[in-house]
Amino acid sequence: MESGTEPLRDAHGRTISDLRVSVTDRCNFRCQYCMPADGLPWLERDEVLSFEEIERLVGLLVRLGIEDVRLTGGEPLVRREFPRLVAMLAAVPGLGDLSLTTNGYLLERDAAALVDAGIGRVNVSIDSLARDRFFQITRRDALPQVLRGLEAIAAHERVRPIKVNAIAMRDFTEREVGSFVDLARTSDYQVRFIEFMPLDADHAWTPDSVLTGAEIRAMIERSHDLVEVPREPSATARVFRFADGRGEIGFINPVSEPFCADCNRLRLTAEGKLRTCLFSIHETDLRDPLRAGASDADLEEIMRDAVWRKELKHHVGEKGFRPPPRSMSAIGG
Repeated sequence: MESGTEPLRDAHGRTISDLRVSVTDRCNFRCQYCMPADGLPWLERDEVLSFEEIERLVGLLVRLGIEDVRLTGGEPLVRREFPRLVAMLAAVPGLGDLSLTTNGYLLERDAAALVDAGIGRVNVSIDSLARDRFFQITRRDALPQVLRGLEAIAAHERVRPIKVNAIAMRDFTEREVGSFVDLARTSDYQVRFIEFMPLDADHAWTPDSVLTGAEIRAMIERSHDLVEVPREPSATARVFRFADGRGEIGFINPVSEPFCADCNRLRLTAEGKLRTCLFSIHETDLRDPLRAGASDADLEEIMRDAVWRKELKHHVGEKGFRPPPRSMSAIGG
């Protein structure tokens, strides 16, 4: 952040320092908790921000106090020349951390290029370590290729930590827990279970479909002692290490244990909408002012105004909750 620049703060006193940037709404998987089997209508190419537009908006937000940027989609690696965007953003003055969330399908192809471009941390989404059940969730027979991608990025020791994210769904994930515990204890990956959220395109989510972090933790603790790691301010995960020192496991519990009180996060969608909460009903358009010739000062004013109105909490599970009109793939992970 430039000297003398007032940090980004909302009306609830929270300082905003984390940005998720969706680089595309397109995806090569059709995960049941995210998309219908036949996909969704994609944005037209000219609707999506160019690399130069993303670079400008990220640069402005970093000047206003954003320290960490995570690149998401859709699936970010399907965006043509994606490593070039990574290199452009890695060069933004003042950016502290540049990371990636991916389904891993193209990671074997792109791992070296991404590391050379400046990616520092990677999260890979894997909901099952059994090939048939992976297919059941993603509708793609792709687990071997995803695991090769995970190994390809892990071979680059400067990319750490590497996290494996699994969506926790009742009547599915219970059978996966043992395999993920084995992975956590035989690798240096941090395995994290993320509670299923009402962001599926089919709107099939119900409170009963959520397998909570507490339930999974209890399953693990039947055979392994866990020791909680102190939580960093604004961290989304509760992280535990196995008491014998072999591995870490994490729980992201936005439904059963919301962490809204110290949320420090913004999202920028692929077509240039600023979202101040994953569950926002309203968005702030940055693309049209940017393309109409807005100055940096104009854009800064729009950004600050949007951040000031950031929601206090997401209201999931409360009476009258309305899910956002977009599904997760269109919002950005």
